[in-house]
Amino acid sequence: MKQWRPTSPEVWQGRDDTHEASNALRLFQTVARSAAFSPDAENGEIALLGFACDEGVKRNQGRPGAAQAPDTLRRALANMASQPEHTRLVDFGTIFVVEDKLEEAQQALHDAVVYCQRGGKRTLVLGGGHETAYGHGLGLLDAFPDEKVGIINLDAHLDLRHAQRATSGTPFRQLALDCETQQRDFCYACFGLSMAANTQTLLDEAAKRNVTLIEDLRCLNAPDEAIAQLKHFITDCDRLYLTIDLDVLPAWEMPAVSAPAALGVPSAIIMRLIEPICRSGKLQAVDLVEFNPARDRDGQGAALAARIAWQLVRWWG
Repeated sequence: MKQWRPTSPEVWQGRDDTHEASNALRLFQTVARSAAFSPDAENGEIALLGFACDEGVKRNQGRPGAAQAPDTLRRALANMASQPEHTRLVDFGTIFVVEDKLEEAQQALHDAVVYCQRGGKRTLVLGGGHETAYGHGLGLLDAFPDEKVGIINLDAHLDLRHAQRATSGTPFRQLALDCETQQRDFCYACFGLSMAANTQTLLDEAAKRNVTLIEDLRCLNAPDEAIAQLKHFITDCDRLYLTIDLDVLPAWEMPAVSAPAALGVPSAIIMRLIEPICRSGKLQAVDLVEFNPARDRDGQGAALAARIAWQLVRWWG
């Protein structure tokens, strides 16, 4: 596998409580770690991958730092209690970018995702900027060429930008263009959208591509209606790809992102949106993106992002 490295054993460390009982386990004690990229040789159902890249954030004039996120989030997960569902996780290491060669890194992520998905595994990717979504999403589309793949983005931004080269703001337009080439439906929903953070050009692009839009204010003021619309979207799809841009959260909960949200959707509501997706039986791929350890306060952002990842794995039916 190109541009790949295994996860150091030093990352998965934590408190050992097994002197109390044999089942007093934490994730660092139950997550399997692959020393080679060999999905066929491991029995776990969920392949954990890192994507150490923020070149797309730099190109999009954001605050770099997300390239350091995968191992920071692994460390935050490591000391959390392990429930039976978490034994399905296998850490297959990290795809990384070389210099500014974003497109090569996205291709490497795509290839890793296709390999895992065709091998019967689901993929959980810790980004990286939102450029993660292009490699991950295209990998899922290519793994299931004859199925209707729905993309659910929890995000303040549409990320449908026009640009001469890929950035963290272009992944869903890139996926839309690939769907056109493949002559398949582009099924995309964005929940938590901030109207203050998206220009009319982006909204026009969303309308052109029949994107389902649920604003942050609607998630806040009428969460049951937002969940009902989400369930309707789920019903219409064969497989689901959930991408969580952590800047959907309010800045007071998630300061550690490229573009902190002035309003945002609190984590309690985000969890309500995530649960039906996880329990649908259709969820095939998830990523958490835009976490920036350099902007974190006392590990606050890492702890919240890790809790979201911990919870979705537990719910992932």
